[in-house]
Amino acid sequence: MKIVVTTPTGHVGSRVVHLLLQAGVRPTLLARDPARLAAEVRERADVVRCDQGDGDAVVRATRGAGALFWVDPPTADDDPVAGYARMGANAARAVRENGIGRTVFLSSTGAELRSGAGEIDGLGRTEELLEATGAAVLHLRCGFFYSNLWGEVEALRHEGVLRTTLPLDHPMPWVDPRDIGDVAAARLLSDAWTGQRVQAVHGPEDLTYAQAAAILSEALGRPVRAERISDEELRATLRAAGLSDKQVEGFVGMSVWMRDGFRPADARTLLTTTPTTLGSWAWERLRPLL
Repeated sequence: MKIVVTTPTGHVGSRVVHLLLQAGVRPTLLARDPARLAAEVRERADVVRCDQGDGDAVVRATRGAGALFWVDPPTADDDPVAGYARMGANAARAVRENGIGRTVFLSSTGAELRSGAGEIDGLGRTEELLEATGAAVLHLRCGFFYSNLWGEVEALRHEGVLRTTLPLDHPMPWVDPRDIGDVAAARLLSDAWTGQRVQAVHGPEDLTYAQAAAILSEALGRPVRAERISDEELRATLRAAGLSDKQVEGFVGMSVWMRDGFRPADARTLLTTTPTTLGSWAWERLRPLL
């Protein structure tokens, strides 16, 4: 069976590729820049140079596929929600025109709201587009990626601070992207499921920012404190980085919706809980950078 993987160099996609190769599968990898793939991966996979924003190219690259791992990649669109939806439309077109039997889609907690969750609204739109094909699809609604902390390295190194616009006592799922890749690969390799489903990926436990800061302090061997900032402070930082107004609001909106008592529609269960703790991830992946 031909299994197609998008964003094969990403935090999740690279893990999916690794596990498929270990399972004896020769996957088809859609990459904007194949040179970013390790040589040993290119030798063991069918690599197609493909921009996921090019619908015709996506359809060509997925012909004959029995399963698809789809990620909406970041776009340069002024409106990130529209950008994600545009990518999702290309995925749905490929599924429909090529009769792809099963799709695993990397979505997010909050996509179930369909609107009001900032950039995540684009993932909700992609869920709808894939469902409209009538084909089997599994939406992986994931928690907050540990890897987002790589964007906080300078603040952690120089100030020992972890900033957020959320209340410091607000619990939410935190997850290692590699664990998401484990779940995605298992689903791609299995033909035991059909229909249109959702599986949350919640990591080992819900954490507040205050708890996360305490865990990081221990793992990194230096004091880390959580600090709440205002939406306007975040907007100013994002504008200074060159983001457009819609891009800024898309980013800010990803946390606003969580302040009104929102809890994921998908409860924490055996199936949604993954093993890697924030402490172990930070020791292995974050501490060497500080």
